[in-house]
Amino acid sequence: MPGLDTDVLVRWLIADDDEQVASVDSVFESARANGAMLFVPVTVALELEWVLRSRYRFDKSTVLGTFNALLETQELEFQDDAALERALHLYRSTAAGFADCPHAGLCSAAGRAPLLTFDEKAARLQQVELLAR
Repeated sequence: MPGLDTDVLVRWLIADDDEQVASVDSVFESARANGAMLFVPVTVALELEWVLRSRYRFDKSTVLGTFNALLETQELEFQDDAALERALHLYRSTAAGFADCPHAGLCSAAGRAPLLTFDEKAARLQQVELLAR
């Protein structure tokens, strides 16, 4: 089962390069035909959110909708999808940045909470603790 890089998912989602989109579609069709899954590492999910928000100006609700659709895509298998779902829930319900949410969720899932930070917004999350400056 191959993994997908951020740029592959971006091309597929944004569909701004017909040739590359056709290549990605072919990979998805092959996975579907073979009953295989395409792996998406947590690091790719983090970068994908950043690219969609900063380069393509996706707002928070569009980012959330995009990730929910990706999680429902049968050909995709996310590394620790439960942690990603927890992160999306935190992101939806707080003012924390997206990246802080999986950081906190992964630490908690590993039994390593709290996540220590100097980031005051991130410290509003459960399982995150603000360090004194």
